[in-house]
Amino acid sequence: MPLAPVTNAPVLARRQVHAVAGCYFVASFAALGLPPFLTRILPELGDSTARWAGVLYIVPTVFGAVGAPFWGRLADRYGRKRLLLRAQLGLAVSFLLAGWSDSIVTFTAALVLQGILGGTFAASNGYLGAALEGPALSKALTLMQGAARAALVVAPIVVGSLSPWLSPHRQYALLAVLPLTAALLICALPESRGGRRTEASAPKDATETGRDKEKEAAPEAGTAPAPGTSLRVLYALEFAFVFSTVISFPYLVSLIEERLPGTSPSVSGVLFALPHLCYLVTAMAVHKAFHPRPRLGLAVGLLCIALGLAGHGVADSLPALTAVRLVLGAGLTLGLVCLSVLAADCAKGRAPGGMFGSLEFFSKAGAVAAGIAAAVGNSFFGPAAPVLTGTAVALATIVPTVLPLVTPLHPRWSR
Repeated sequence: MPLAPVTNAPVLARRQVHAVAGCYFVASFAALGLPPFLTRILPELGDSTARWAGVLYIVPTVFGAVGAPFWGRLADRYGRKRLLLRAQLGLAVSFLLAGWSDSIVTFTAALVLQGILGGTFAASNGYLGAALEGPALSKALTLMQGAARAALVVAPIVVGSLSPWLSPHRQYALLAVLPLTAALLICALPESRGGRRTEASAPKDATETGRDKEKEAAPEAGTAPAPGTSLRVLYALEFAFVFSTVISFPYLVSLIEERLPGTSPSVSGVLFALPHLCYLVTAMAVHKAFHPRPRLGLAVGLLCIALGLAGHGVADSLPALTAVRLVLGAGLTLGLVCLSVLAADCAKGRAPGGMFGSLEFFSKAGAVAAGIAAAVGNSFFGPAAPVLTGTAVALATIVPTVLPLVTPLHPRWSR
């Protein structure tokens, strides 16, 4: 029987998915490009030694983690497009306040608002998750991660280039125009209320229903269901993956300067950007290769992360550091892509706003924990300590990742 189309919930076209990713890119420009310049912003606000830079760096992340599940549930209840618009407008308000603040208290309040009112990544993923499913959704989530990597690479360069004419502090107010522009573009998108009608939701006659029950009772010989991923496992994998990768970020430049004295800031910047550039170049090819086997890809990615981070501990030349950064980039790409596939699988049959909001909570929690661990490790053992901690976490996470692939089949399916 032919499937009846769903008329009240359009599936997003490719150009609309690209528009959502583009809106996230421009909205995250200030959020990702300006924090590296906190050590130059805070002296203008009375903190002459920028001693609060480390704390303020994670303030938006902490409050973003707290607010993400709440906004996700509201999106499921009141409309995901509305809440995506709210996130973009919230960023614009917080950027304007940060740009015009004249004290560290007001600036801190602006960063708190950025975390609470922002959440554009979770909001965008919830919007996409309501209209797409399966490989289409995981490919869209991969594209969203690409937008984040692109902003992480391009934004600091642009902010640094504008600094001789406009201080990074005042650039917050200038860059508020970007989320406002994104909000206008989102107004032109359709509301996402659900995906296509599937065979499971289409009307069936008695004959088809009987055949389906026979298939459920007796699956084909030699087949077994792909090992699924529970939400708890997905959240744990997200936390561990983010922790093991982000922990190397804060003190990478210090490590490079320790190993290669006299290295120019531009070279350090390129080394920092290499893993993210690797993602931009190879992510879609990795998605095509590993979307049928995401756990395997994630395990390989974690192994590459462990090898790359461990290599940071011994690399003492520019070619060696370049090589270990590329190995880390391979792991970053495999991990992000395969986590997107697992998230898309978990989104089936669930309210996407709440799920992606909770997933963002664990992602940000991993980043905050990584920042704290990096600061403590660096204080006691030097800049090599964070990368070695990340190595240990990545290796430990491989075991629960591959366990469902090697565990014997459930008796129900092995009969």
